[in-house]
Amino acid sequence: MNGASREALAAARERLDALTDSTSVDAGALADELAAVTALLDREVSLRRVLTDPAQAGEAKAELAQRLLGTQVSGPAADLVAGMVRSRWSQSRDLVDALEELASTADLTAAQKAGKLDDVEDELFRFGRIVSGSTELRAALTDRKATTSAKSELLRSLLGGRAQAATERLVTRLVAAPRGRSLESGLESLSKLAAERRDRMVATVTSAVPLSDAQKQRLGAALAKLYGRKMHLNLDVDPEVLGGIRVQVGDEVINGSLADRIEDASRRLTS
Repeated sequence: MNGASREALAAARERLDALTDSTSVDAGALADELAAVTALLDREVSLRRVLTDPAQAGEAKAELAQRLLGTQVSGPAADLVAGMVRSRWSQSRDLVDALEELASTADLTAAQKAGKLDDVEDELFRFGRIVSGSTELRAALTDRKATTSAKSELLRSLLGGRAQAATERLVTRLVAAPRGRSLESGLESLSKLAAERRDRMVATVTSAVPLSDAQKQRLGAALAKLYGRKMHLNLDVDPEVLGGIRVQVGDEVINGSLADRIEDASRRLTS
């Protein structure tokens, strides 16, 4: 997003945080409501354009949103959407993208309040790896001829009882409404959003054998000092790494043995 849309999204994030900080607001239920509004505006292009028309007064657009949604969603959800349409958006599509992000954030907030955010982060990463490694599963979940209910049932059979409820909801929504994204990129975006809930960066660590708890702690601490932010480690095992380790943080890739990299990190910190 650029310009006005970026500012509008930042303001919406602050309002969502204020809402979900309240113990009276069910973040999970709010996520479902925001997802429903996302689907509505994604489908109704003319309505979306009216609600983002810069020629219309912000208050008039907010009143329209309240009239349309007031009986369909809770007061907090309607107020949040009304606040969003008061803002200026560079493109009408940006409003839908922002709503989708807020819905996902609300689900992640619910998981965080339940002390399950780490589990959700790990499950999203693992499911992404499973999808990447199974052409049949990917084909089934992205088949345009398959119904949404069939895909949802497949996900329930895979994740039901094996993953956190927030993970299942997030993945199901992504599969049901990819909105032009690949399944892999959508899962990656969700993983990054989950990491941001704790103001952490995500490091994808690939090693020849599973790392011990001590190794994970040392690596996480070294990376956190190098990047100046808390670091969440997504761990993967690949025998072809040949006894070494590969760490990817954003677009940066670090290759080398675990001991060498940690020793090098320590030298860089003290130099």
